[in-house]
Amino acid sequence: MKRTFYLTSLFSILSFTLTAQSALIPIETANNALVLHITSSKDLQTIYYGRRLSDTTEYTLVPAAYRQPGDPSGLFNSAYTPSGSRNLIEPAISVTHADGNYSLDLRFVSQQVTRISDDVSQVAILLKDPVYDFEVTLYYKSYYKEDVIEQWSAIRHHEKGNVILHKYASANLHLQAESYWLRQYHGDWAKEMQPEEARLTHGIKTLDSKLGARADLYQPPVFMVSLNKPATEDEGTVLYGGVEWSGNFRIDLEVDPQDNLRILAGINNYASPYTLAPNEVFATPPCWYSLSDKGKGDASRKVQRWARDHKLLDGKGARLTLLNNWESTYFDFNEARLAELLKDTKKLGVDLFLLDDGWFANKYPRNDDHAGLGDWQPNRSKLPNGITSLVKEAQTDGVKFGIWVEPEMVNPKSELYEQHPDWVVKQAKREEHYFRNQLVLDLTNPKVQDFVYGVVDNLFTQNPALAYIKWDCNAVMYNAASATLKDQSHFYVDYVHGLYKVLERLRAKYPKVPMMLCSGGGGRVDYGALQYFSEYWPSDNTDPLERIFIQWEYSYFYPAIASSNHVTDWGKQPLKFRTDVAMMGKLGFDIVVSKLSPNDLQYVTSAVNTYNTIKDLVWQGDQYRLSNPSDNSVASILYMDEGKSRGVVFSYLVNARYGAGSPLPIRLKGLDPAKKYHIREIDLYPGVASSLEKGKVYSGDFLMKVGINPDVHTGRASVVLALNEDK
Repeated sequence: MKRTFYLTSLFSILSFTLTAQSALIPIETANNALVLHITSSKDLQTIYYGRRLSDTTEYTLVPAAYRQPGDPSGLFNSAYTPSGSRNLIEPAISVTHADGNYSLDLRFVSQQVTRISDDVSQVAILLKDPVYDFEVTLYYKSYYKEDVIEQWSAIRHHEKGNVILHKYASANLHLQAESYWLRQYHGDWAKEMQPEEARLTHGIKTLDSKLGARADLYQPPVFMVSLNKPATEDEGTVLYGGVEWSGNFRIDLEVDPQDNLRILAGINNYASPYTLAPNEVFATPPCWYSLSDKGKGDASRKVQRWARDHKLLDGKGARLTLLNNWESTYFDFNEARLAELLKDTKKLGVDLFLLDDGWFANKYPRNDDHAGLGDWQPNRSKLPNGITSLVKEAQTDGVKFGIWVEPEMVNPKSELYEQHPDWVVKQAKREEHYFRNQLVLDLTNPKVQDFVYGVVDNLFTQNPALAYIKWDCNAVMYNAASATLKDQSHFYVDYVHGLYKVLERLRAKYPKVPMMLCSGGGGRVDYGALQYFSEYWPSDNTDPLERIFIQWEYSYFYPAIASSNHVTDWGKQPLKFRTDVAMMGKLGFDIVVSKLSPNDLQYVTSAVNTYNTIKDLVWQGDQYRLSNPSDNSVASILYMDEGKSRGVVFSYLVNARYGAGSPLPIRLKGLDPAKKYHIREIDLYPGVASSLEKGKVYSGDFLMKVGINPDVHTGRASVVLALNEDK
């Protein structure tokens, strides 16, 4: 089977041969340059990654500017480090040749350049082993305006027999600085995106996952590295990066003997040696990275723009505001109760009603999470008229209808498991071990791929007006094995390819239907998956205080339009606080509307209207973090439009101690210093007046140098301010 992520034949390709005078390959973006060098022996090296130079010929002067210990191998700064020959450090690629030899050497042969658009270019560099008929093509896809580069590799051979790939990284970066500070993340269910920062020392720091599915549960595939000192929001040089892969990933960060930093990222080779037949192509998933010398805020804005413009499904489009039934009903509902919730959806003023878990299975009804997964027929007891009647009822009520599925999973207590035990990921001779009372279906099996595709396709076929899918994935893999896969060491890799095949088929038929990427919270958030989904679920923890911190950390890597934030009954904060926090993304509700007090109902319907006036700023505006909740009593974030004429500031009290609040003004960012801005408080609770002076006009210069005080305290725990240019 041929695996590729990008087919260069889709584009017109300009090919040329390097001369002695053009032994450099600069991959440039608006502000940065990644410079590769071909040595006289045809080794491909990374000699520079940093601010681009005005004169590209001066990149040849870079190596002499560093006085470092010798490199006896000549491979410390290899652009794609092979193993088993001269290499002495962590390899990007390791193989066993058809004759059993473990050594690999990769020398430059040629390059091809593709101009994809005014913003996007792609360089393909062919490397070959001078002894074995083995080759690797390195791809560098640069996004000029956004300062983002994607890198991946395509591996092929023409040997007389199979070759085994033991390691196969996507990217192999080389950085030079005085010191390196890694900001990484860990977590668990309801504790996603917990940050840690420390200086990297000699040796190898590995960030990885071995969970198979829901791979981000404990460790997300993103990181940031500050050079020379920890970067702040607005100062310092920082590299952001991530792996676009929805399975096991691995990121190695090695401070080498020359005190330089090597970063190798891609699929985790854990339990995954891959047998490659002659002429077969193994294409690794892209790894993305972006560099900024203006701090973490500038880096994240570049990444967010890149994601909206190039990676996220419909990143420049609209999103639906919804009401979900999960925390209102859990598994306990029927047609009559859902009919009431549909009317509540209309009353609330949102776009869509989402029916969550519990609507399916008959022999083993889905009345809790112990049974029914895999049996995707409407439960006749709860829904005697099926899903179709609910979709029609929603249309009558003037709202859209969406539904929850978890098609990759199965409960042992299900008809699917009884009929197809060979479709389940498990070791035949070992005792089954369950995660949330369920197992994972084997997506390496084409029959299972057809089944999973059919689950979603049948819902759309039977209900053409279905407007939204919440796609869940709640289990990890235990006893990982396939009943049908010939080579079990291919399992973890081929599972993800199987998942992507299903999603590609669905998107080919339903290209624009919004789908939420849910995985027990943020268990599967990466740009490999987000090319198929319009949004992700950051966490099942919807306590608004916790969500401020979780959403804050996600925002370094993902745009607000992709973050699905629901107002629920978690936490002790007022309804306004919960709603204001959820507005920092794609707003949704999971509340019992019928139980709201008159004032709460009045507030929340007004809040939906308010959100509709500012959601374009949140979704497409530039995000500026103003006050970090980890360092201050108040968290504050600004979203500003590209023309610097409109903005919205969210501020929240995150410290409940006596006297906590905002004694000092908060300085804004991203404004035009020459413009005048009118500021007013919005999203007020009924009967509550703003404590801020009305009609006041400030210059952008004043607001960025002095600031404005939102007057946050225990009596005003969340404040939303609208900025409009005064013309």
